Amino acid sequence: MTPYELLTDIHALEEELLAFERKYGIRSETLYAAYISGEEPEDDAWVLDFGEWGSVYRTWLERQAEYRNAIQRVQQQKASLSGLIRVAG
Repeated sequence: MTPYELLTDIHALEEELLAFERKYGIRSETLYAAYISGEEPEDDAWVLDFGEWGSVYRTWLERQAEYRNAIQRVQQQKASLSGLIRVAG
């Protein structure tokens, strides 16, 4: 994926994360820490949401790392952001 495609994906994932955060009133990193430690939701109705939320957050972390790596590769080839910046229009 290109840096632009990664950024687009990151933003879409962030929208999903924000929806979960607003619904449950906690930050995604708080949920994810509990999720990976095996903590069960206090309400059985939340199980599917928490599973999806944890998966979306893990994907977001992966895309963040992929984006950083892609930018580093570009910066090793060039000393500036030239060619990276796109103006929406």
